[in-house]
Amino acid sequence: LKSGQVITFLDTPGHAAFSAMRARGANATDIVVLVVAADDGVMPQTNEAIQHALDADVPIIVAINKCDKHGVDPSRIKDDLLKHGIQTEDLGGDIQAVEISALKGTGVEELSESIVTLAEILDLRAEVDIPAQGTVIESQIERGRGNVASVLIKRGTLKVGDIIVAGTAWCKVRSMSDDRGNSVKEAGPASAVEIMGWKEIPQAGDMVLQAENEGQAKGVVDSRIEKRKNKAKLAAVEAMNVQRRETHERDESERFDERAHRKAVWEFHNGLRDSYPEPPAPKAAPSKDGGKTAAAAAEGAAGTQQLPVVPVVIKGDVSGTVEAVASALKQLPDKKIKVNVISTGVGPVSESDVVLAGSGNQGVIVAFNVKADKRTQAVAKREKVDIMSFRVIYKLLEDVEKLLVSRLEPIRIEEIQGEAVVQEIFEITLKGNNRATIAGSRVTVGSVTKAGKVRVLRGDKELFTGDIGSLKNIKHDINEATKGQEFGVSFAGFEDMKEGDVIQSLRYKEIPQKLA
Repeated sequence: LKSGQVITFLDTPGHAAFSAMRARGANATDIVVLVVAADDGVMPQTNEAIQHALDADVPIIVAINKCDKHGVDPSRIKDDLLKHGIQTEDLGGDIQAVEISALKGTGVEELSESIVTLAEILDLRAEVDIPAQGTVIESQIERGRGNVASVLIKRGTLKVGDIIVAGTAWCKVRSMSDDRGNSVKEAGPASAVEIMGWKEIPQAGDMVLQAENEGQAKGVVDSRIEKRKNKAKLAAVEAMNVQRRETHERDESERFDERAHRKAVWEFHNGLRDSYPEPPAPKAAPSKDGGKTAAAAAEGAAGTQQLPVVPVVIKGDVSGTVEAVASALKQLPDKKIKVNVISTGVGPVSESDVVLAGSGNQGVIVAFNVKADKRTQAVAKREKVDIMSFRVIYKLLEDVEKLLVSRLEPIRIEEIQGEAVVQEIFEITLKGNNRATIAGSRVTVGSVTKAGKVRVLRGDKELFTGDIGSLKNIKHDINEATKGQEFGVSFAGFEDMKEGDVIQSLRYKEIPQKLA
């Protein structure tokens, strides 16, 4: 700014798929600038961003964009925001609303002043002479640079050579660069920097803490990995205990039912019951899937396990994008076909990704902002694995939905394209003294085609559905008989025709299914 002050902006995508990224942004920032387009109004993602900010207890400034467009009414936006709990200053609240035009740059300076003023009122300060703390904004693998993470420093000062830990990854800072790509030696509070030197890729949203030395960093990472393993083991043990309890309860119930049945049989033989008792129904055994009963498992098999499943491997340029794509695919309608995300990762598509996708039934690879080299593409072609590459999330979801629809059997609709009435039955002699029954008929509606299927009806009773053996007009073979035309017809495998029978000529139309 002109005053020498610096504002660090974290821009989060607006598409619904990036909900988790917006939530992390709200938690990582000191002030949320809620951008609302004056021509669109409050969208579902706007309401979601409001909730993220309120949940994180972060103050909000509203920026109403596109105010330069003809016919827009910023006051309508403020009224809409009021319905979602955002009361601006001119409506009696304490939330600032600034009208801007990002295209023309008008109002941007006022927005900056509003942010600075609010920061001064809130007395937003941070220590600079303590070990660094921050948040991983994004992480990725870059050619020639290796594992790289974008980190927002919240407290303290981070310097080149420092040791930091994020989640189950640690790093000796080899180099840092700012948002313009300029190399920096140190980064203080509110600085966003790209950090190189990570041994593993940290996950977006991980808290960054500075360690005293490599030994301490490795110890913290090992401890966290061990805790995750123990947590998984505890979950497995709990599932086993649930299954054992259900087995015990089932056995007790069976023993009780058996005793009751024996008593009822005794009562029948001693004249105390009029009818012999029904034997007890067998109890469903619990399954191995998280302690669910076999009945529940059978219901699941009928409802979901029988559905076709498309295995998907997701690769992306940064971890936040991979997370968003995986979340979006899992939210696709799954009543008819399911997406099974079998692997996710950051970086270009590799041969191992192709092999993993190929191990499933018709698996695919969804690549967002990354590519596969020629060798990997050759392996994919050999393994018959589709690599679907995208740069826009809208297109990705649209094409994946089309893929899922293509994997569904189309709906086959039967249509009656014509009807004819049998007027006379006669026999003809074929070569070799073989005889054939011919139905002399007249088309009453539409047409009868030789290539299509036919149905023969007698009253309301269906006698035959199948193929036409021959279709003739006088002595000439024809492919179609139209309305009012007389013809002779024989059927493949059916000769029990009578005068008055109705012949329906059928055609079938295939309509692609919809996911929902």
